Amino acid sequence: MLHTLIVGLGRSGRGLHLPSLAKVRAVAPALFAPGPVMGHDPLRPEGDGILAVASPQEAARRRPPRDTVVHLCTPPHLRAEPMESLARLGYRRIIVEKPLALDLVELAVIARLRRRWDLDLSVATPWSASTLSRRLSAARRSGAFGPLRAVTVLQHKPRFTRSLESPGHPTAFDIEVPHALAVVVALAGGADVAAAELEDMVVDGARLPGLGCARLDLVHHTGVLTRIESDLTAPLRERRIVLEFDEVVLTGHYACSEADHTAQLSVSVPGREPTRSVFRDDAFTAFLRACYTRYSRPRRDRGDLPVHVEAVRLLAEAKNLCSPSTAPREVDSVVGA
Repeated sequence: MLHTLIVGLGRSGRGLHLPSLAKVRAVAPALFAPGPVMGHDPLRPEGDGILAVASPQEAARRRPPRDTVVHLCTPPHLRAEPMESLARLGYRRIIVEKPLALDLVELAVIARLRRRWDLDLSVATPWSASTLSRRLSAARRSGAFGPLRAVTVLQHKPRFTRSLESPGHPTAFDIEVPHALAVVVALAGGADVAAAELEDMVVDGARLPGLGCARLDLVHHTGVLTRIESDLTAPLRERRIVLEFDEVVLTGHYACSEADHTAQLSVSVPGREPTRSVFRDDAFTAFLRACYTRYSRPRRDRGDLPVHVEAVRLLAEAKNLCSPSTAPREVDSVVGA
C-alpha cells in the first residue's frame, strides 16, 4: 500500500490532484496505506484535507519514501531541482505535473536524474487516460474506418486572470498543448514540427508575450497531419479533437472543467446522419488510479514516458521556430538505460 506526498499546493496540487486523489482513495482503498495525504508548500503551510509538513525531510521521517508516491506540482520552471532533492531522500515514484520539462536542457537534466536514481516518472496529462481517448485509440487500431489521415485539436478557454496573477508558464505552448501532444503522439506516433506560431495576450492595456494563442502543425512519421490550436483569449471554452479517416470523421469533446466530467463523441459518415454518444469521463481520476495501480506492482514498465519525452521535444522545436535566435540543442534520452 502507498502513501502520498503532494509537493506544491497551488492550483494543480490543491485544486486538481487532491480532490481527484480523494475519489481514487474512496473507490480503490486497497491501493493506499492508512493515514492522511501529506502536503508541502512553503507558500501555503496549511490546507484542508492534508497533513501539512514543513519540508520533504519531515515527510520522509513520517512515512517511508520507498512506499510513497510524490505528486510534484511545483511551477513548470521548478522541476529538476526539487526532483533531485526528493530522489536524495529516497523517493522513487513521482507524478510530475505537465509539461515534464520546459526545454531540452531541463529534459536532459531530468534524464540524468532518472537514470542516476532509478526514478519511475509519470506525467500528469489526464487526456491520455480518458475514456474518449481510449475510444479514439481503439478506432485507430481497428482499421475499421480506413487509415487515419489528419488530426485537429482545439483547446480554447479564457485564461486572462490566471495568466496575470500566476505567470509561471512561459508560453501558451506550455499550458494546454501538452495534453493534446500526449494524445496525438500516442495516436499517430512521432512527428516533426512543420509550423508553429505564438500570439501575445492583451488585456486592459497589459501585454503578456506568447501567452495568447499557440498553433502547431505536425507531420507524423506515419504520414498523419496534425494541427493543434490553443487560444487562451477565447471567450468560450472548447476542448475538441477531430480524427479524419478515409471513410469517417470522429469528433470528440473532452470535459471542459471539473464541474461536469462528461465527454462526447460523434461519428460522421458521408450520406448518413451523424451519431452522437455522451458518457462519463473523469479523466484525471482515471489517470491517478492507473498511476497508483502501476506503482503498486512489484515489477513496473515505464508507462507512457516515451510519449511525454517526444512531446517535450516537439514543444522545444515549436518554441525554437517562434524564437529564431534560440539555437536547438541535443538532449540525452530520458527513457534510455
